[in-house]
Amino acid sequence: MNDLSQLKQGVYAPGNSVDVAEALVAGSGIRIDVDRRRGRGAALNISGRFEQKTREVFDDGWQTLEELPPFKTEVQIEKPKTAITRNDSPDISFDRSINPYRGCEHGCIYCFARPTHAYMGLSAGLDFEVKLFAKPDAPRLLERELAKPDYKLRPIAIGTNTDPYQPIEKEWRIMRQILDVLKEANHPVMIVTKSAMVTRDIDLLAPMAEKGLARVGISVTTLDRKLARSMEPRASTPTKRLEALRAISEAGIPAGVLVAPIIPALNDHEIERVLDSAKSAGASDASYVLLRLPLEVSPLFRDWLLRNYPDRYRHVMSLIRSMRGGKDYDAEFGKRMKGSGPYAWQIGRRFELAAKRLGLNLTRRQLRSDLFVPPLGMGVQLSLL
Repeated sequence: MNDLSQLKQGVYAPGNSVDVAEALVAGSGIRIDVDRRRGRGAALNISGRFEQKTREVFDDGWQTLEELPPFKTEVQIEKPKTAITRNDSPDISFDRSINPYRGCEHGCIYCFARPTHAYMGLSAGLDFEVKLFAKPDAPRLLERELAKPDYKLRPIAIGTNTDPYQPIEKEWRIMRQILDVLKEANHPVMIVTKSAMVTRDIDLLAPMAEKGLARVGISVTTLDRKLARSMEPRASTPTKRLEALRAISEAGIPAGVLVAPIIPALNDHEIERVLDSAKSAGASDASYVLLRLPLEVSPLFRDWLLRNYPDRYRHVMSLIRSMRGGKDYDAEFGKRMKGSGPYAWQIGRRFELAAKRLGLNLTRRQLRSDLFVPPLGMGVQLSLL
């Protein structure tokens, strides 16, 4: 079994020694030099699971490694055929979503969307953070889809895969244009983000919320700035997220907090503190998701844990597996979001009790669907009379 296989399967060495595992990974050639990945979340750039060849970095004796430049963010244009993505998952409360971008510069090491980069022939590691795809046609496509005679209205969720307010949104402004289309059509929308940039669009969201058409959730993983910087290197700081939550709430927009992901023995002790802080900032509802480690996310997260918290590695992974049927991840519907077993039950009860004490989740208004006006404009074919 080679080093890459060992890393993917979690079998590092006899006895599963953390020290031996760290030495093995560090010397395997699959970890990128720190100077090249500074400010990024992943330290690996393992080839996509659909690729026939794998790549490893090694020194050929000509000092070529020292000449490799740091990873820089690159954005390519993606031209999808549709803007709306549909799903039939029983674990989530929506059946459609929009993703203005593929990949995410926030670089959250735990991001369950990382494996989607394999469909582009790219790595779920550093490629996911630096090789991004923008969809500038999304607003026009959305307008066209909403105008179809057979369109059946349901709330659209945005930010459920990659963050619509990641740093490149400052330049591309695709999310802003999407909100323009939804606002003009009186279409209900739910947004989840971990970026304070969402406050930029209060001028659009507030009028929509006044009509019962918009709701915003802010994801707060931890209040520990050091942990957040390491785990979510280019996302807004916890303080900025709480400030954004307050600004959203004060603008009259229903605001909630998503405590996600909850990682045992790393941030689960903060559940009550995060909820307390979010309630003080104006949150009216709260939810949580247990850490998910599908496919390539598992080796990426385990490598991050080895680098940053080697003393907790075995304990964290043991607890994760106790909630995932002995595996790093269980994708079964009904279990993948909350886990199973005594520790998962304890997390759920703590969350429920804290939310109840704070008066969260008492009422949650449904977004309206009776104000919708199909758009007529650019990208929409007018019917013949």
